[in-house]
Amino acid sequence: MTSTPSDTVERAFKAALYAETDTALDTGASLLAADPAADDELARRGREFVATAWRRGWQPADVVRIVRRELDDVHVRLASALIRAQTPYDGPRGPRWTAQLAELTAEAAETAEATGTPPRTDRFSHATTVLELYRLLLRLPALEPLDEPTRRPDPARAAGPASESRMLTRIRALLAKAEATGFPDEAEALSAKAQELMARHSIDEALLAARAPSPDTPGACRIGVEAPYEQAKAVLLDAVATANHCRAVWNEPLGFSTVVGFEADLEAVELLYTSLLVQATTAMTKAETAQRAGGRKRTKTFRQSFLAAYAHRIGTRLAAAAETQVTDDLLPVLASREVAVTAHTDHMFPETTTTRLRGVTDEAGWTEGAQAADRAHVVGRSALQ
Repeated sequence: MTSTPSDTVERAFKAALYAETDTALDTGASLLAADPAADDELARRGREFVATAWRRGWQPADVVRIVRRELDDVHVRLASALIRAQTPYDGPRGPRWTAQLAELTAEAAETAEATGTPPRTDRFSHATTVLELYRLLLRLPALEPLDEPTRRPDPARAAGPASESRMLTRIRALLAKAEATGFPDEAEALSAKAQELMARHSIDEALLAARAPSPDTPGACRIGVEAPYEQAKAVLLDAVATANHCRAVWNEPLGFSTVVGFEADLEAVELLYTSLLVQATTAMTKAETAQRAGGRKRTKTFRQSFLAAYAHRIGTRLAAAAETQVTDDLLPVLASREVAVTAHTDHMFPETTTTRLRGVTDEAGWTEGAQAADRAHVVGRSALQ
């Protein structure tokens, strides 16, 4: 009986996807490498794995993040290509999903421009890469589905989306420059300007909500919380989320936090967390340099304690700012939004647990981190008239 491309793929999957051994992987890759006619079917099955991930609650950025965390750059490029190939078969998605796809496309173009045509690999190596990726995609657990915030038509916001887009583009550009520059004073000035724009963005949204009942509903987004020192980073993100009327739930095994809130607040959380993390890393590097100049070696406990203290102190500062910079007329609006956010969070995550920071034992790291947090630029919501 003649073997079809589908038969080849099935045999390769049976051999390689449900076992962890290198021998099983080699067997599957050998089957695929020996049958070029199976390439199209192999790619189609890859798109099916991606579509299944969507049904399990994953989004494009989530898949790329987990692939980057578990595998190598070649797998990341393959996953990105599969996601983009699956796009024509997907139904309509929200703006956050669309933005993730646009970012993947831009990254692919930048990589191609920077590196040129990737070197050709032999069929066996390519098949091995494909099977390694598919094995990961096959085993992705189900996640809480993210419903993007909805906004009914509102005449008061007729000019909103375009102006918001321009504002957020400017903010992101400033933060990117702050991250790229090697001059601390320039980074500080760029970060301060970005945060000034963030504050203006949040204030405008709050004013609109104060003047008329907001038609928005809460949504959620996932933000990567990457190793090392992910516990301290999760605490920092939680502090930023709380200050911006959001809730953050950390998924330690998968390396992200889900932030629940209204769209303008979610944008503020993403941008402020990024900015503060950049500032923390820069300050930590400078503090370590000073420590080494004094004869101390670089240590993991110093960095862990530094970031933990930084997150704790930033949380205190943001909480204090939230208490003093909101006028009485906004309190009912913020209270109703908080109720909606809490209800949405409880619906998505009916069971949560708390965790304690580990490895915070270095006194010098804690002191330096707290002092760096006091120097950090944070976004406060200015008093609204």
